[in-house]
Amino acid sequence: MKTKIMINQIHLKYCAVVVTLFLIGCTGEKPLEIEVVNHLNIDRSLETVEIDLALLQSDESLKLVTGKLYKVSEVGSGTELVSQLSDVDGDGAADVLLIQPEIAANSSKTFNITLKEAIAGSEDIPTCYSRFVPERTDDYAWENDRVAFRTYGPVAQKMIEDSIPGGTLSSGMDAWLKRVDYPVINKWYKKELETEGTYHEDDGEGLDNFHVGTSRGVGGIAVKVDTTYQFSRNFTDYKTIEIGPLRTSFWITYAPWKAGDKTIAEKKFISLDRGSNLSKYRVEVNGSETISVGLTLHEKDGEIAAEVEQGWVSYWEPYFGSELGTGVVVPSNAMLGYDKYMTNAKDLSNLYAQVKVINGEAVYYTGFGWKKSKQFNSKEEWNAYLKEFAQKVNAPLEVKVK
Repeated sequence: MKTKIMINQIHLKYCAVVVTLFLIGCTGEKPLEIEVVNHLNIDRSLETVEIDLALLQSDESLKLVTGKLYKVSEVGSGTELVSQLSDVDGDGAADVLLIQPEIAANSSKTFNITLKEAIAGSEDIPTCYSRFVPERTDDYAWENDRVAFRTYGPVAQKMIEDSIPGGTLSSGMDAWLKRVDYPVINKWYKKELETEGTYHEDDGEGLDNFHVGTSRGVGGIAVKVDTTYQFSRNFTDYKTIEIGPLRTSFWITYAPWKAGDKTIAEKKFISLDRGSNLSKYRVEVNGSETISVGLTLHEKDGEIAAEVEQGWVSYWEPYFGSELGTGVVVPSNAMLGYDKYMTNAKDLSNLYAQVKVINGEAVYYTGFGWKKSKQFNSKEEWNAYLKEFAQKVNAPLEVKVK
């Protein structure tokens, strides 16, 4: 029997993974064997492979039961990979098994999948973490081992509308410039709210000195009307989907907003995987056939790079004694162009990537690289990262299951 199944690419994280399944007389007597194939002349690592649980549990010996989890180990070495059960559609039930194999250029590796005894989870904060932050008004914050972000909720908006100090009116995405590989969200909020310290000063872990205001920050969206851009206000609702060693994900929604004579409905599904500087956004959009994904231009003294056909734009700028790169990657040839929008209005100068809305959805990746974190030393390195990221998204790893 030979069956071919293509997993919906909407749910695939950096880099997306096309899965071709060859089921040949599965009897349950041996571990399920998968081969991960890299067709690019680029070494691949820290890319999340999604394996459909429906496939795994079609084998009686791999049905999940209480007290069991999946074990994925490399054939030959026996090395076990970190794995995570993941809910890609946000319905509260796991849909896929995540792994991050290392595959050299133009080569493949084989792995076995079996069941193992579940061990009680650690109380430590996982690498990929997100949460609602009611103690700081009503932020939503997320992070991994390389970057951190936050955005703002309805209480912060109401405070501005009622002229109460401490509010924030923005649907832009804030960047927290961390330079350590462990979680900082809870630690930084506690420092800001419960001690005399502040996350606006760098004590060795990084700091929040990224200005968002009403800009798009790093990846907020807008819709162009004539010669200007319109956008939503703060998010109105949220739901944390998962946290774990390989991925955190959540959704946030916005009140309907006007763009000229159009009424826009916007809901963002956001995920961030281990090892990636870019969050993935899957945005449900009604009311427009295109959206514009923005990167704030701050002092307008940075350098822009773009490759529309490859699907990426970059902004590299001097920033508080260091340098900072932001970027957007758009898969599947859905990037239509870009616009360096300049204005004298405060915070409204942004670099926009124009993105096609397909069947009510737009998908893009966006994030940053801070020179002081020592992840990227120059705009050339940052642009090379975005270019390679786009290549991998558009030429995903292939997984064959025998």
